[in-house]
Amino acid sequence: MEINGIQFDSGSAELDQKISEWLQWDKNENTLNEIKSLVKGQEWKILSGRLLKRLAFGTAGLRGVMQAGFNAMNDLVVVQSAQGLCNYILECYPTSVDKARGVVLGFDGRYNSKRFAELSACVFLTAGIPVWLYSRTVATPFVPFAVQELQCLAGIMVTASHNPKEDNGYKVYWTNSAQIISPHDKNIQAHILQSLVPLESSWNLDLLKSEQLKDPYDEMNKLYFEKLAANVPKIFVTDYNCKSTQRFVYTAMHGVGYPFVERGFKTVGLQPVIAVNEQRDPDPEFPTVKFPNPEEGKSSLVLSMKLANESNCDVILANDPDADRLACAEKNSSTGEWRVFTGNELGSLLGWWSIRCYREQYPDKSLKDCYLLASTVSSKMCRSIANIDGLNFEETLTGFKWMGNKSVNLMTQGKTVLFAFEEAIGFMCTPTVLDKDGVSAACQLATMVCYLRATSNQSLADKLNELYDIYGYHCTVTSYHFCYDPVVIERIFDRIRTMEGTNHGYPKTIGGEKYAILSVRDLTTGYDSSQEDGIALLPSSKSSQMITFSFENGAVITLRTSGTEPKIKYYAEMCAKPGQRDWEASRETLRDMVDCIVDELLEPAKNNLTPRSD
Repeated sequence: MEINGIQFDSGSAELDQKISEWLQWDKNENTLNEIKSLVKGQEWKILSGRLLKRLAFGTAGLRGVMQAGFNAMNDLVVVQSAQGLCNYILECYPTSVDKARGVVLGFDGRYNSKRFAELSACVFLTAGIPVWLYSRTVATPFVPFAVQELQCLAGIMVTASHNPKEDNGYKVYWTNSAQIISPHDKNIQAHILQSLVPLESSWNLDLLKSEQLKDPYDEMNKLYFEKLAANVPKIFVTDYNCKSTQRFVYTAMHGVGYPFVERGFKTVGLQPVIAVNEQRDPDPEFPTVKFPNPEEGKSSLVLSMKLANESNCDVILANDPDADRLACAEKNSSTGEWRVFTGNELGSLLGWWSIRCYREQYPDKSLKDCYLLASTVSSKMCRSIANIDGLNFEETLTGFKWMGNKSVNLMTQGKTVLFAFEEAIGFMCTPTVLDKDGVSAACQLATMVCYLRATSNQSLADKLNELYDIYGYHCTVTSYHFCYDPVVIERIFDRIRTMEGTNHGYPKTIGGEKYAILSVRDLTTGYDSSQEDGIALLPSSKSSQMITFSFENGAVITLRTSGTEPKIKYYAEMCAKPGQRDWEASRETLRDMVDCIVDELLEPAKNNLTPRSD
């Protein structure tokens, strides 16, 4: 076969066809030459991996390594994806009035993010759909915020969040400003496959001069911080923030968060952050961190702790590179040790704080129609708070796509959503943004610190312990094992389901007879032994593995696979009753239970699993 002067014969008609398509369609010189070089070198195995598989559009949109090939993030795949998404939107919203609502696009500081956003904008402009394209890097929450405020048809954020520098991604929000869920993901994927031939106009960046393209940055920036201010009770701003000398060290982790957190602090009367200069501005190389992910704990906060010690500052706030997540560390005044709070601990504190703020702003309103939300693998502390304080608690599947859409459903019923969180340091402090928002969370958490210091001379750790006294001690253990063979993963979970027989044969105990299992929920098969009909209330998904064991002693342990990484994750929590003071015993019991469930159900040695290296 010969295309554009290049002759090749891979020995596979299917591969030859895909090579031919790439050589005809790709207009990016770098990725085109990458494939040409592989063809000339007869690297058929590499080409098969790059071209025969396609990066699938899922509920998280797209995410992958940036390189040539249909299974990666590059100009051609972005153009094809934008064309498919555009055609699906037009199918759902065919009228001229609908089209006029437009779409909003944003991008972070990674390599190619701006270009991918601009190419996508050209696709929509070609179709006659107006585009709101942020002119500079923004925090991810600014895209769903703009969808909601501008009443757009959809939003796209080009980001790979905290992934390695080689990756990029494509995060899509629907008309309700929440992340897409099924069936939109499957329908978009189908339309992408029907729209693979790129239009010439899709590569024409001159379209960015169109009057149909506008920059929402100034308007959304102003409006976002007006709404942020409205969500912090005025008395907290005037009596605590403005009067406090409390300072916070802040790191943007080489991402986009700094200008937004800086303005947020000013908006709610907080002292300016002390920024880690080496990590303050966007840098796609992420030169000072092995992983640009504050979830990694102390290893990602080395420079922050150094600056905080030098500045005599005892609280650190950290965003991930697209500023939708928030981490926090606090220095113990007695020992000088730094404590990095888990997402579950921060979720407990911010859950309590959301109620405190609501009561301050609406002292005469009942809490009976108010809701706290958390994902199913997150701490049940908000459930305990809701049970005692007279609120409602809703559990969703993992991921803010579920919590965002659940919030929409609740609000359309006239309910008030106060707070939602997931253990992976993601917090939605108000439904102003129907997604996790590390900017507003940083401002709320800093305000809480000022309030606690002024009113009760408490640290965050002190307040957390007080909450445990009132609502019951909740301790968690979360980690994972790497497993690179999908067949092994399948075998592990099949064995768990058949340990006591063939039909729902889940184990009845672990640790011998030591720990009795009260109920089992399997969201892969849709089974829940705690329900009369045996059917789980949450939707099931055969595309991933997730089994939750609830124990008679109050522990809850979930085993699940990751949607984006070769990991088997486990999430374990001991939920003690209020007043139960032997916290160390609870922690020891949970650690023992985790060891048992890993050894007995995952069998790491037998299955060649690699534990997380801390």
